[in-house]
Amino acid sequence: MEKISVKLTIAGREYPMKTEPSQEERILEAAQLINEQLAFYQKTFNLDDKQDLLALVAFDCMIEKLGREKELSEIESQVGLRLQVLQSALEKDLSS
Repeated sequence: MEKISVKLTIAGREYPMKTEPSQEERILEAAQLINEQLAFYQKTFNLDDKQDLLALVAFDCMIEKLGREKELSEIESQVGLRLQVLQSALEKDLSS
């Protein structure tokens, strides 16, 4: 599939990039969310330094990512345990 050109604006700077057409909407939404977080931190902490603001957004994203990874790990663990119970039940049924 042919890639398309997309211009992102993050923290007032433009970043041209090429992407699959199916990813364009997600990429633009991500840039919008980053800019919204930047505006939130700028207003909340009265900061103007773009590097500080971007660091806060990156930190916030990493905290969220780590939380989701932990949740996913816990879900996978629960699914694994349930599969073991089901497998034991099936083996018991088959041997009867």
